[in-house]
Amino acid sequence: MRRIIDRIRNTSYEESLVLLEFMPYRASYLVSQLVVSAAANASTNLGLNKSNLFISEAWTNNSTYLRRFRPRAQGRGYPIKKPICEVTIKLSSKIVKKNKP
Repeated sequence: MRRIIDRIRNTSYEESLVLLEFMPYRASYLVSQLVVSAAANASTNLGLNKSNLFISEAWTNNSTYLRRFRPRAQGRGYPIKKPICEVTIKLSSKIVKKNKP
């Protein structure tokens, strides 16, 4: 997940979607959904134009593990830890509104 996030950091909204579409990783689809959701929130809640948005900050942190067990020989169970991560994306606008005095 980190190599995907590092690649799209400091890119525009449209460019990041194109990069994510052609990356060969499974997680790139999930990150693209996250970027689209963040842009929709920025345009709906803050009234920003999607064409002016860029990814200013993006990071991922390790979270908990999903714990599963696989059956093994002689009635034993083998633990499987599936790691989960948290992804944070912050969008900013290229155009800054100037207040007239």
